Amino acid sequence: MQKVLENIFPLQRPLIHCITNGITKELVANALLYVGAKPIMAEDQREIESVIQVSSALLLNIGHLTEQKEACIIKAAKLANKAQKPLVVDAVGIVGLSNRLALVQRLLDIGVTVVKGNISEMRRLAGLKSSAKGVDSAKEDQSTMELKDLAHALRKLAKTYPQTVFLATGEQDLILTDSNCFCLKNGVDSLELFTGTGDVVGALITGVLGNGIEPLEATIGAITYFNVCGEKASKVLQQGMESFRIETCNQLSKLYKENWQEMLKMEDWTNEEVR
Repeated sequence: MQKVLENIFPLQRPLIHCITNGITKELVANALLYVGAKPIMAEDQREIESVIQVSSALLLNIGHLTEQKEACIIKAAKLANKAQKPLVVDAVGIVGLSNRLALVQRLLDIGVTVVKGNISEMRRLAGLKSSAKGVDSAKEDQSTMELKDLAHALRKLAKTYPQTVFLATGEQDLILTDSNCFCLKNGVDSLELFTGTGDVVGALITGVLGNGIEPLEATIGAITYFNVCGEKASKVLQQGMESFRIETCNQLSKLYKENWQEMLKMEDWTNEEVR
């Protein structure tokens, strides 16, 4: 896998269409620019078809949802699917909000390349109970036993949607398809303490897909890259969270010059989850 990841970054200027969380648009756009992509944040329904035609991939983040944004998301998903453009869905806030859960389920039926969320959000999508409130993942959902349960449930869901990669992020990250299950162990806890880290991961995955990388490798590569950026940035944690946030962004723009893929920490759980 390390060999596969060697040539992912920097990206070769793919145009990434982002319909994303209004709270973190600037962070998401800059993160894409830092790794060599070109973001376009078009959310006007009159523009969607034209932007889909010229873009390389589509990111749909359902955070900060409105009726107008939902209509735009559905239209964009259908057009991207028709045009065979990679589509990433970030399932923000589906734990306690049934309308968001219904939207993600509808998008899966339309056709999604990668769906991601934190571990609690993905438990909800897989039909499991969660201890989370709001948009943050609950610690109680992240024990080894809970992760194994989630892996099994997502594996069953992946059988229904074999074209989709499922990513659950947390202290450890799970990546599943209908035939693979991996547990990734990079990152630092402080990445959960500033807004938009999950949104950035979704954007990075979309950028890598837009560069022509296969979905499973794109997902593993994007989240590992971001988590290793956090590990590198942790050296400034003693200066405070703002310094850590800035340094994480700095690392996004320069880590690809190093052999970051050699820092990949991944366990293959595939055989453990086959029933």
